[in-house]
Amino acid sequence: MLLTRLKKIQGQSAALEKMLNREHECAEVLQQLAAIRGAVNGMMMQVIQGHLTDHVVKEPEEGQREADLEVVMQVIKSYLK
Repeated sequence: MLLTRLKKIQGQSAALEKMLNREHECAEVLQQLAAIRGAVNGMMMQVIQGHLTDHVVKEPEEGQREADLEVVMQVIKSYLK
């Protein structure tokens, strides 16, 4: 599923590059950028959800759960900057 999302992002990025190499409407560029951002956000959410499920919810050791949660929180904080 992640590779499918990545290929979608690559396709959208390639379309944006083609768009920028020719005459284009600003609205088209903005729409394509919004689509790319949405796809990246969706992929980010999927990775975070998988990490939380596999390394926080299912982790039997409390100390390790806290450490894994802190890793995710740092990634989220840097992403939201």
